[in-house]
Amino acid sequence: MEETRFRRMPGGRIELRLPAHERELLVELTAELGTMLDEQGDPALRRLFPAAHEDAELEREFRELTHGQLRTGREQALQLLADTAGRDELSAEEADAWLRALNDARLVLGTKLDVTDDLDWASFDPEGPQAVELSVYAYLSWLQEQLVEAAA
Repeated sequence: MEETRFRRMPGGRIELRLPAHERELLVELTAELGTMLDEQGDPALRRLFPAAHEDAELEREFRELTHGQLRTGREQALQLLADTAGRDELSAEEADAWLRALNDARLVLGTKLDVTDDLDWASFDPEGPQAVELSVYAYLSWLQEQLVEAAA
């Protein structure tokens, strides 16, 4: 049986059961995504900041009003994940920030890899050119699913 990485504890806290190498990977990923958010021009970020309006003027106004707040929230969630990755447990609020950060990392990586719903994982080639990145994407998906189950 596969060991779960998260366990709900009394009082709603979440126990972290991550090996050191997974904690290190998560910190590295949050740093990379944080750098991408600073640069803002990367097309892989389009899923994090999708268009809200077809009309160009309305879209510009919407971005002026919301982009900074959305970006700040994403940066805070990423920083919290990095800051708490070494802990043994999380509060419910921290677990929620982890879920947001994991989701953002998945969205950006999935966009970079052009992952779609019809991706055939059965034909995954561990020697393929995107094998490492697809493995990280699958890991993040698995981790997010486990955290959702533990937090529920």
